[in-house]
Amino acid sequence: MRHRSLLAALLIAATGAIAETPRDFLTRFEKEAGATASIERGARFFTARHGGEWSCASCHTDKPTQAGHHARTDKPITALAPAANAERFTDAAKVDKWFRRNCNDTLNRVCTAQEKSDVIAWLLSLK
Repeated sequence: MRHRSLLAALLIAATGAIAETPRDFLTRFEKEAGATASIERGARFFTARHGGEWSCASCHTDKPTQAGHHARTDKPITALAPAANAERFTDAAKVDKWFRRNCNDTLNRVCTAQEKSDVIAWLLSLK
């Protein structure tokens, strides 16, 4: 039994397949930012247009507990809020990929760790 646990731990370490939670990402981005996240700031950031045509809500809707559609392609997008979609914010590669892409689309730059933590805090507050 002890060998199986060790083998499982080694496989997880080798593949990077560590299960993460939305709170893990919130903690990660708060540490990177060196500050506590703000739910209010996250809500404002999510709905604001940042100098371009789009906001996060352009695709994820003003109610991210519901499904959305990509603003350009009309491709369906599942709910973003973890309360409505348990798969959200559970995979580091996906979280990093989509923050990179979506921040670039809406801001024409990379989001800061503070912006990421604020948005995740707000999304976690939604029921």
